[in-house]
Amino acid sequence: MQQRLSERGFLGMSHSPLYGLSAVDGAVLQTLDAAVALAREAVQRFDPQLVVLVGPDHYNGFFNELMPPFCIGSEATSVGDYLTPAGPLNVDAALALGLAEHLMDADFDIAVSRRMKVDHGFVQALQFLWGGLDSPPVVPIFLNAVAQPGIPRLRRCEQLGRAIGAFLDQLPQRTLVIGSGGLSHEPPVPTLAHPDPAVRERIICKRTPTEQDVAAKTARVMAAGVALASGTSAMKPLNPRWDAQWMQACEQADWRDFCAQGEAAIEQQAGLSAHESKSWVVARSALESPAGGGALQRALHHYQAIPEFIAGYGILMLHNLPATLSHS
Repeated sequence: MQQRLSERGFLGMSHSPLYGLSAVDGAVLQTLDAAVALAREAVQRFDPQLVVLVGPDHYNGFFNELMPPFCIGSEATSVGDYLTPAGPLNVDAALALGLAEHLMDADFDIAVSRRMKVDHGFVQALQFLWGGLDSPPVVPIFLNAVAQPGIPRLRRCEQLGRAIGAFLDQLPQRTLVIGSGGLSHEPPVPTLAHPDPAVRERIICKRTPTEQDVAAKTARVMAAGVALASGTSAMKPLNPRWDAQWMQACEQADWRDFCAQGEAAIEQQAGLSAHESKSWVVARSALESPAGGGALQRALHHYQAIPEFIAGYGILMLHNLPATLSHS
């Protein structure tokens, strides 16, 4: 008997905490707003019955005291950082645990959180696509993109995506797999190499920040965006060339050139936080499972380099439904 073709879509989408906070040229913002609106329209036409959402964290839910490379949440709550809404996500706990069991049976060791906390790295996509946290049922998957040496490698991200796709092949739901993160950017996220012991302690020990902490962090990130846009920043600049190559690789599901360059090349060329882009690899690879194939349609492809947002901002949507969902 021929295996049923799984109805599936992929959406790779950047996020930025400064979207809506930092001033940017009106034409730039209008272009980005229009692209986000197109993504929202395309997703609404695709009409997913399930969303698998792969995203990073920025030391709001996961800390160095225990940092898994990947983690599935059977429950997830938004901390409401920057301009994103706070509150519970619409998590399908049974499917989340079923996916975890499937991955364990497939020899893919995966962490599970029964009370996952997520930040704008997850929530901004839900906010832009559904207006808030009232989305279709979600399975959230955390990807460590900030804490070495546990940042997952490209090949392992692809393997995880394919294993997720094999699980989705067993489900009747039309599924959208979202990779939220990237592309090139290097915001002021501290590392354990920071010279200040208090900063190192803050990213090791899990705690709830005070209002003063949140305000100081927001001001620091906003100042970093202004400095990057004015050319006075010591941070690595955006790399549109790298971003274009990455988006092409994701469209073709071919990351061999990036793997050949090695892991260090990602942050050397695109910035320390460019590892977030691996969320796209996991999500895109979920369309490469045995029953998730078929002719893919490109519904949307958009890119802008926006230093004020510290973002090489990309949107790429593919699906295996008829071509009526396509945008030029």
